[in-house]
Amino acid sequence: MKILYICTHNRCRSILSEAITNHISAGKIVAKSAGSQPVGEVHPLSIKYLQDAGISTEGLQSQSWDEFEQFAPDLVVTVCDFAAGETCPMWFGKSLKVHWGLADPSKLQGTEEQIADAFRATIEQIKQRVEQLVNLGADVKDKVAFRTALANLGVFCE
Repeated sequence: MKILYICTHNRCRSILSEAITNHISAGKIVAKSAGSQPVGEVHPLSIKYLQDAGISTEGLQSQSWDEFEQFAPDLVVTVCDFAAGETCPMWFGKSLKVHWGLADPSKLQGTEEQIADAFRATIEQIKQRVEQLVNLGADVKDKVAFRTALANLGVFCE
């Protein structure tokens, strides 16, 4: 299965999702991330907390969704509410789309420990969802079965 995670700026939640998916799935899923308006850099705390969790950050970068048409994802996952409401490129029409509304830990104002807790909670939430995807057991080429399996996970399908 190939997944493209989308967040407007592609610097935190989509980056976390890409790295965690590639780490947990051990090759069963190939994940990439992109944004509609990428800022061009990964948030430094995204890198820090991924590394603290023992997850590779090699190759992570903030980039545009326009760069991924040839990737041909089976699943496009929006992780921020703003991106979920955006008009997506036409080529997304070939992919199933779901929305995982995740709070943005990089926007939190608070103590260093509160911010660390927010990143750890977001990482844990992503891990749980990815583990469900890894164990999905549906053929991604059978769109009906794939959509049904996703719906059984409680994931919103477009």
